[in-house]
Amino acid sequence: MNVGDAAKRSGLPAKTIRYYEEIGLISPRRADNGYRDYSNDDIHRLAFLRRARNLGFSIDDCRQLMALYQDRSRASHDVREIAAAHVKAIEEKVRELQSMRSTLRTLIDACHGDQRPDCPILDDMAGAEPPAGSSAPA
Repeated sequence: MNVGDAAKRSGLPAKTIRYYEEIGLISPRRADNGYRDYSNDDIHRLAFLRRARNLGFSIDDCRQLMALYQDRSRASHDVREIAAAHVKAIEEKVRELQSMRSTLRTLIDACHGDQRPDCPILDDMAGAEPPAGSSAPA
């Protein structure tokens, strides 16, 4: 099947499919006319990659996971390690986002939100010290 059909069946844009081929994640065979000819196995691999990317795995992680998926003698421990490392990275990102949210809430609370030009939010972004009596973090 052609890339358009593969895109419809896998749920990925044709551009993404071509990119995955370019970086070696998939290797569809070529028809006599030189066009890509995607098999059902290619569609399955593309769906696997779509799901892994939707879970936030990096391209390198996807490459490792795909290799492990295709290796029937794999140790599930190897897959578990990749997934556990990914969860750890997600948890760190969540902590960072929560910290950003907290800082922004504090800055929003310190901002009068009126017609005056002074703004603790902009002052913080510029690295300026908040005015005396302000509750904005330094």
